[in-house]
Amino acid sequence: MATVAGNGSITLTSEGAVSISYNTLVSSPLSLADSIERAFGSHPDSLGIVIVRDLPSTYTPARERLLRLAYRFANLEPSIRERYADPKSRYSFGWSHGKEIMNGKPDTMKGSYYANPVLDEPNVSAELRQAYPEYYGKNIWPTDTPEVSEFEQAFKDLGGFVFKVGCQLAVACQPFASSYLSDSSLSLSDLISSSQTVKARLLHYFPPSPENPLPAEDEAIDSWCGFHLDHSLLTGLCSALYLRKDPSGEPAIVHSPSPTSGLYIRTRGGALTKVSIPADCLAFQTGEALELATAGKLRATPHCVRVGAAPDAEKISRETFALFMQPNVDQQLSASENFGQFSKRIFNEHYKDESAGAAM
Repeated sequence: MATVAGNGSITLTSEGAVSISYNTLVSSPLSLADSIERAFGSHPDSLGIVIVRDLPSTYTPARERLLRLAYRFANLEPSIRERYADPKSRYSFGWSHGKEIMNGKPDTMKGSYYANPVLDEPNVSAELRQAYPEYYGKNIWPTDTPEVSEFEQAFKDLGGFVFKVGCQLAVACQPFASSYLSDSSLSLSDLISSSQTVKARLLHYFPPSPENPLPAEDEAIDSWCGFHLDHSLLTGLCSALYLRKDPSGEPAIVHSPSPTSGLYIRTRGGALTKVSIPADCLAFQTGEALELATAGKLRATPHCVRVGAAPDAEKISRETFALFMQPNVDQQLSASENFGQFSKRIFNEHYKDESAGAAM
């Protein structure tokens, strides 16, 4: 860690990401103004991400519990996994594999499980539920599959905590964000805490295989997940867990396949930077809804995930968890678009309509 002098001390990781203490976030959120400005501002070195350290001791085991369940679910028989897929929501609830279009083709490198960890069924009108099934559907839980019997509770435990920290971070961000929001009366924390569109994504990145071959030494930076922007206001991220398959029992926790494996971010100045999230920390980055709500003054964070070439990469999977915090669909983001309209536009770019009942 390094400390940058200024009006207040700013702590940076070795890769240049701003790091703040959870204790300070809870006790004195407005004292973090300089750190928030450095993390999310327009400085060329700003990464658009902040690391939250010193989390309660319950966080680390909750993270490992759910990420191991991600591995276990993704290794069930395909016929079992597909019982929990939901075409009507464009696979935005339950299991999704090979449905999202990334880099112009179906993304088979990762499987995802989507749910709202703070609300099982939104309290909205039938009209809104029909118009926006991607957000206002019911959670789907694999409660009848013994291998993942703890799935629902583990998902809600971790997702609920990340949401709580995200709401606290939004309070710390308010003085900074209010000077950029097109509607200065908006409260970032209110937009997030009152929203019924919160969505978490539990991710399993499959090891390279004959269907998804092991990359060459010069494989693309975005070989595990293409460059993209989240369409949230803020996104909470857990540190990835790498697991090596063991035919005789539970997979073992290992280091990433290669020093080049992991999350990559483009700084505000355009430089590509690999960012590591320590296992006992959370990270939060800015999304495209915030960029729209500030008329482009606060930009979303472009990021991707790289496999990293290694001799045994075909035995190692990557598990992680992301929480997308965003407003309700009727929240106006710009003069021409509310969040629901914006989301439809993004969904149309990444998903096909496979059901006559799916809203497009």
